[in-house]
Amino acid sequence: MIALNNNMKHYKIIAIIFVFSVSAFLLNSNFNKKVLVKSEGENMIENKDIKIDKVVNAEIKEGDTYGSLMDEYGVSYATSTAIYESSKDIYDLVKIRLGRFVELIYDKDSGELKELVYKVDSEDELHVKYDFNTASSSGEWISEIKPIEYQIRIRTVSGEVDTSMYQAAIDNDIDIRAIIDLADAFQWSIDFAMDPRKGDTFNFVYEERCLDGEYVMPGKIFAGKYINAGEEYAVYYFEENEENIGYFDKDGNSSQKMFLKAPVAFKYISSGYTTGNRVVMEIGLSGPHRAIDYAAPIGTPIRAVGDGTITFAGWSSVGYGYLTSVHHNSTYSTNYAHQSKIIVKVGQKVKQGETIGYVGSTGYSTGPHLHYEMVKYGEKINPLQEVLPPGKPIKEENRERFFEEIKKWQEMLK
Repeated sequence: MIALNNNMKHYKIIAIIFVFSVSAFLLNSNFNKKVLVKSEGENMIENKDIKIDKVVNAEIKEGDTYGSLMDEYGVSYATSTAIYESSKDIYDLVKIRLGRFVELIYDKDSGELKELVYKVDSEDELHVKYDFNTASSSGEWISEIKPIEYQIRIRTVSGEVDTSMYQAAIDNDIDIRAIIDLADAFQWSIDFAMDPRKGDTFNFVYEERCLDGEYVMPGKIFAGKYINAGEEYAVYYFEENEENIGYFDKDGNSSQKMFLKAPVAFKYISSGYTTGNRVVMEIGLSGPHRAIDYAAPIGTPIRAVGDGTITFAGWSSVGYGYLTSVHHNSTYSTNYAHQSKIIVKVGQKVKQGETIGYVGSTGYSTGPHLHYEMVKYGEKINPLQEVLPPGKPIKEENRERFFEEIKKWQEMLK
């Protein structure tokens, strides 16, 4: 009987050892993933272990600072300070922005933090990487700004205006950011507050930027066409040389002209003013059209339509409220009235598109708007009817290259 019990105990011990061994094997198989590796021209061969760096995306939340974020994610003070010191000359990490992410990459073997990545803007990201191959025996943190490596796909879209191009984009599932970029490409030719008519059509070719196969944002507008009241406008992106990059018409003339068509950018007047009268022509006491009024919320940025010098910036005694005047050349000047705030001074030089003040309702005004005037040889004129010469053309030696390059965009716009 004693011998039988001893044998039973012996068998139980063997069984337990067997079960433990099988479990350990299965656990080890799960934790050490393997794949079959195929060498060129051969069948599947030996298994190889795959080890992947650990990546942690630290979201920047309300109240976070660079230091508090690093502390929250377990990065030592010494390490976070070394990273900051390494990068501050090319990007100050104090400037990290709410809603973005700081990517922390940990080494697959040691588990130590080896790299920090932060997207500075839509084009570039900061990389701070620990480099052992330096003069220092213990290594050091090295920083650099790199372009973001998007995957690019080309998309052609179109729409028809009912109330506005902004609404047409929504109706056709077009990224609003792409529509804003398209309007910027046409900003010397079309006033998108005044010019569009019901039945206008547009189509354009642009980049869709993706990361890891997911759409992130629109990129460059390659070509666009807008038909306004039966008249066709077209622009094509072209890089003639380092000094001349931008949009050109079908004949190779630069789309950029002396004046912008509107002193308020499309992105500020498109949303919220898509129905009803967004813009009205003001009738002067003597009868003719003497200005354009742009309805917009208080605080909307006002931009100079062209390069020039500020000749007046202050309170007007004739009902204009806060007024800014810009002298462009011996022929033209422009006036911007009823502002809530002026941010330029008399004698200051301004560039085309530069913000000079903000929409308000000061002086003789019944509501928030910008009263915009163009003056030619001392007389007020209707800016919508002023025809300006085309922009600088592409050089003769580059024209053949331009025409050849835009062929593909013209085909896609068809």
